Amino acid sequence: MSDDILHRHRTVWQQKPVLRRLYEDWYREIVAWLVPGRTVELGGGTGNLKEYVPTVCCTDVVMLPWLNVVADAQRLPFQSESLGNLVLFDALHHIENVTLFFDEAQRALRVGGRIVVMDPYISWASWPIYRWLHSEPVDCLEDPLVFKPQRADRVPFDANQAIATTLFERNQPQFHSRYPRLAVQHIRRMACAAYPLSGGFDHPSLLPQWMVMPMLRLEPMLERLGHLLAFRMLIVIERQP
Repeated sequence: MSDDILHRHRTVWQQKPVLRRLYEDWYREIVAWLVPGRTVELGGGTGNLKEYVPTVCCTDVVMLPWLNVVADAQRLPFQSESLGNLVLFDALHHIENVTLFFDEAQRALRVGGRIVVMDPYISWASWPIYRWLHSEPVDCLEDPLVFKPQRADRVPFDANQAIATTLFERNQPQFHSRYPRLAVQHIRRMACAAYPLSGGFDHPSLLPQWMVMPMLRLEPMLERLGHLLAFRMLIVIERQP
């Protein structure tokens, strides 16, 4: 099942230039936040980050030709303090117990290393779209810091799209209390118009290619209303001594 979804996403990526143009800006912003050192992408999926960071180690829970390593974010196969960056693009909300991931990230990152997360953001505008037009559930009442017993029937694409919003808005004080050495450096609520109009990976685009650049120039102004309009959230977390 997971292999089929990732192969389908890779096909959509290759055939949908509007989507590639939007993601290009996001990948470039992610790259701008990386620090020197070994970079590992968790949930690498279609392996697109390699176009912008050729040396990245792309991982996922299934092995595919364009990935480097099979790895579970809750049990990272890397030595302590050996990594400069961990990148999660549309991956955090698929992790069953995010506390296990952040425990592992705190262990594997060197001091000054970073976690860069791009994940769905639940705003007034995005909630009905994610809730009714997306296959993954949205549970704003779940506390991501509460450990859940592992389910035998769980599959890798099970998810809760509200995880990042809940964790870094409503629960950010609790996150800081639990992980005082993981300091949130930056939060950006983004993708207010062009992304939903693109249809993502699952729906046809309502945005003609010639409109992409005008829409992207409009995005910074719309981000002032990010709490109301954003569909994406960028979070940068730095490992402290």
